[in-house]
Amino acid sequence: MKLISFLRNGVPSYGAIQGDRVADFGAIAGPDEHDLVAALRLDAIQALAAEAPFDVPVSEIELLPVVTTPGKIFCVGHNYETHRQETGRAKVRHPSIFTRFADTLTPHGGPIVRPQSSTMLDYEGELAVVIGKGGRHISEAEAMSHVAGFACANDASVRDWQWHTQQFTPGKNFPGTGGLGPWLVTPDEIDDLNAVTVTTRLNGQQVQHASLADLIFPLPTIIAYLSEFTPLSPGDLILTGTPGGVGAKREPPLWMKAGDVVEVEITGIGLLTNSVIDEE
Repeated sequence: MKLISFLRNGVPSYGAIQGDRVADFGAIAGPDEHDLVAALRLDAIQALAAEAPFDVPVSEIELLPVVTTPGKIFCVGHNYETHRQETGRAKVRHPSIFTRFADTLTPHGGPIVRPQSSTMLDYEGELAVVIGKGGRHISEAEAMSHVAGFACANDASVRDWQWHTQQFTPGKNFPGTGGLGPWLVTPDEIDDLNAVTVTTRLNGQQVQHASLADLIFPLPTIIAYLSEFTPLSPGDLILTGTPGGVGAKREPPLWMKAGDVVEVEITGIGLLTNSVIDEE
């Protein structure tokens, strides 16, 4: 199943998509199931899917970031071996974790915004994990049972602000720099996670490509680690790291600029496309 969040006649809703038709779960949901996160929290998705018909044309909706109200957004730094090597980072025993704010997210088809105060806007294609069942002290063996699904993400980075200090937060939290979508794919759609590949293209040219087998800390390890220091909740997002090939490590550096089109394609999950604009 592919789950989406969207506007329909200007009203926020959510549902499922098949081809060019949408099932509008929001149209039949109860007041406590007002968005995708609330439905995940109440474990209501399967019941809504059984009732809602695919009767809305895709042309009648405008996609939103698939998760519009995440309580927490975690990002994992230097989690592909190819990226660790290009940055010269030492091997570590634990994942490097930083955070994003929910208001940085932009949907499939929406703009990635280059801020006025920087010319160093970089792409980072990533697999996003959406938590479906909350918990604390989750074991690696149980971790994947807490996953609602997967989405494409672009953890775009404002590098000069990221490099002001050793803390990443400023460079990762400018508005309109976190692409997410186009949908959430439920785990039953993916046979072999290690075989899933993440590919980023800038203006049609491939700039990143790796499989999840290149992850230093695999998904169960990340989920277990996060749940040790904070409770995970339905709708929480985990951006699991980016492959080697980022613009900052190219010679010369390759920065995104207004008019560029950046794509993140993940096998079995989808294609996230965003155009770059300058902040007004």
